[in-house]
Amino acid sequence: MIWLTWRQFRGAATLMAALIVLLAAILLLTGPQLAADYAGGVGSCVRGEECELFYDRFFQDYQIPFLAGTLVVLILPGLVGLFWGAPLITRELEAGTHLLVWNQSITRTRWLAIKLGFTGLVATAAAGLSGLAVTWWSGPLDQSAPEGFALMDPLVFSARGIAPLGYAAFAFALGVTVGMFVRRTLAAMAFTLAVFAAVQIAVPLLVRPYLIPPVTATFELGRQNIDGLHMSRDGDFALGIESVIPGHTGSWVLSSELLDPSGRVIGTSGEPVPIPVSTTSGPCSQSGAGPQGGEGCMVEVNRLGYRQQATYQPLERFWPLQWIETGLYALLTLGLTWLSFWWIRRRLS
Repeated sequence: MIWLTWRQFRGAATLMAALIVLLAAILLLTGPQLAADYAGGVGSCVRGEECELFYDRFFQDYQIPFLAGTLVVLILPGLVGLFWGAPLITRELEAGTHLLVWNQSITRTRWLAIKLGFTGLVATAAAGLSGLAVTWWSGPLDQSAPEGFALMDPLVFSARGIAPLGYAAFAFALGVTVGMFVRRTLAAMAFTLAVFAAVQIAVPLLVRPYLIPPVTATFELGRQNIDGLHMSRDGDFALGIESVIPGHTGSWVLSSELLDPSGRVIGTSGEPVPIPVSTTSGPCSQSGAGPQGGEGCMVEVNRLGYRQQATYQPLERFWPLQWIETGLYALLTLGLTWLSFWWIRRRLS
């Protein structure tokens, strides 16, 4: 049975191995230079503004390979479920070859166990190794990435650490299970892709933010978390809040709101909100424009009691969230595997 499974699977396995070797070679050749450029740039910058400029330039220089590596790891689990999981049983059912095997003293359970174990382990290992390799290579970029590309950002998080291993195992088991129910290869592939995509969208939005209770705290307003000081044509003063938390770089911000002195929410990120501050005299007057005037105006706004309230998952929770989410996908994989064995013994003929 192992030999037969290998004969059926060796073409796809060889292609996958070649792609993994190619990816590893590219990462190994470029990774040391990437790390050296990052270390040299960080070591040469003295002030905070200089380091911020370096981070921006550094990420822009490597943005295309950063996005390419992230995309490869993101789509690999889906391809595993689509091209390895879904056809694994359906092509045998369509051709009727499963009946020949079952009549050769091979039980249904053993037949499925070897197919699932052999192919599934290879598929899961391939996705896991790719994720860990890209995580190692992109370490310097993850430390300098701007908002939207940070390590805790939903898309980047899904392409780092051990999470791709869980995604691949789930996608493979999903494809096999769907194939048993649908019994047609193309239909099974389409249904597997739809369900896997829906789960991958739902988990970051509805599940991951609450795997560990998020932190909610208030912060003073400053350059990091304010989207500029706005002055309308009528002379009214307004400010907008950012989805950035002072002193917590790299956090995954779930919500960012502006509170008035009474603690009431008066605005959310990206929404300029009028503030009752004098614009004719004092630190927020139009004559006080400029860096020093802006800083003085922020001091005045903080003195009045305006604050940012943010709900977030700090960067320090990256690995705990990785382990918990991977465990969740492992439970889903075990459930689908059990369903496959139950179905093949009771329903499949």
